[in-house]
Amino acid sequence: MNDTRRLPVHYAIAAALAGMVAVLYWKVGGYPFMEYDDQLYVTANPVVRQGLTLSGIRWAFTTFSASNWHPLTWISHMADVSLFGMEAGGPHVVNLLFHLANTLLLFHILRRMTGKAWESGLVAALFAIHPLHVESVAWVSERKDVLSTFFWMLSLWAYARYSERAGVMRYLPIPMFMALGLMAKPMLVTLPFVLLLLDYWPLRRFGPSARPSRLLLEKVPLLLLSAFSCVVSLMAQEGAINTLGEAPVWVRVGNALLAYAGYLGKTVWPRGLAVFYPHPAFSVSLPLAGAAALLLVIATVVAVRYARRCPYLPVGWFWFLGTLVPVIGLVQVGGQAMADRYAYVPLVGIFMIAAWGLADLKERWEIPSVLTATAAGGCLAALMACAWFQVGYWSGTDSLFSRALEVTSGNYFAHEALGNKAAREERLDEALTHLLEVVRIKPDSPETFFNIGRILERQGKNDEAIARFREALRLRPGYGEAHSRLGALLAGQGNVDEGMAHIQEALRIRPGDPEANYTMGMILERQGRSDEAKGHYRKAFGPK
Repeated sequence: MNDTRRLPVHYAIAAALAGMVAVLYWKVGGYPFMEYDDQLYVTANPVVRQGLTLSGIRWAFTTFSASNWHPLTWISHMADVSLFGMEAGGPHVVNLLFHLANTLLLFHILRRMTGKAWESGLVAALFAIHPLHVESVAWVSERKDVLSTFFWMLSLWAYARYSERAGVMRYLPIPMFMALGLMAKPMLVTLPFVLLLLDYWPLRRFGPSARPSRLLLEKVPLLLLSAFSCVVSLMAQEGAINTLGEAPVWVRVGNALLAYAGYLGKTVWPRGLAVFYPHPAFSVSLPLAGAAALLLVIATVVAVRYARRCPYLPVGWFWFLGTLVPVIGLVQVGGQAMADRYAYVPLVGIFMIAAWGLADLKERWEIPSVLTATAAGGCLAALMACAWFQVGYWSGTDSLFSRALEVTSGNYFAHEALGNKAAREERLDEALTHLLEVVRIKPDSPETFFNIGRILERQGKNDEAIARFREALRLRPGYGEAHSRLGALLAGQGNVDEGMAHIQEALRIRPGDPEANYTMGMILERQGRSDEAKGHYRKAFGPK
């Protein structure tokens, strides 16, 4: 007897989603660690390198290292080391698995909330393969992104269950998952706002019999979690946040408007993606910022105007706008204008508009299903091809930052990354070329002047090196390493008094500096002050 039962369509869609993620990202398992933040998070982090230990877990909950408080992220990296050692393949695969889990959860949540399998599947497919999401998946340091989103999705799943039948036991998982997500990355501070959007559509909890005060009241514990996370994040980022002098309000607002437009543009046409987009600083184009503002206003008016007929429009649009607020640059941390990884969650809102908008057009204009399916399939195929190439750029530090130089202008950060890597590999001429380009673009970086000085010193060009060390100290008078190297070179040229003055300043700043102590010991020994020299040698090499 033949079994005529068919596999439910949502199982087939879930299997297709898993296959798309696997095909697109399988090769990351052979990628190395990047020489960009992966040292901070894994390869050069002495606590993480010990693997999962009780002392490491205590450190994870008490440190503000990397200008963040994200203990679960640290713990996940420690677990990687315990499972895979210092091999990069394992952590890459873990990122891939989290991305797959986020994709499947997103599909399941939207299908549960709306009852629409195909629309939910299209949203999840766009999420799975969009090129803007490659950075979050293919970069080990962005574990915090895929991990926090995993708890974001679990929070939405718990909220969907709670909205079906309210009760304390169904409510408690929501703040629990949100708290865990905040401990991976503070991106979840906007979750209460998103839940209110979902109350409007597709959950439709703002009905005639609904009490808005109750909907707001049930978000209060979540808002308190968001407030706590904001306070802790500001404490963690103290010193990393740019001052108003470095980035005035008009610059921040102008760049934020351009960034919103940039994310939209790269969503529709994902070309020119880079690991780092330099901040325009004081060169923000006011006409372009004004045009971006007009675009956002028009889109907002349209979303509100058609809210009754197309409720997914305001929900998707305000999801996009709202979830980007923490990372849009109004509180500027770092030198980036925008970042692909910041779009990981916000783009879900745009994907919802695209999926339900396509279904709406099909129904209103009576478009044949084969045409809409072909259009959607063609779009997914094109995005997957773009993402495939984008994943390839993450195969190594050189390819990643070389690509950034190809598609951006004035990218001092990419030049610096390539220059420092070339210097470590003794490609000194290449390193010098990149670092000189850095100071041409950004002439206020003491670290770069110092690194140029070290390269020139290794090339035997001591006079040029001295000039670079002096420039580093002009920019940062308390730069201990620059004092140490400048003092050593001056003393070596016979300018002992000035050399000693710089070494003494280096030791005042960093009393235990082995290099400065060794240099001071040599100078004192040449002066016949052997006892004093021995004291510095002991500090440099330890007791013999």
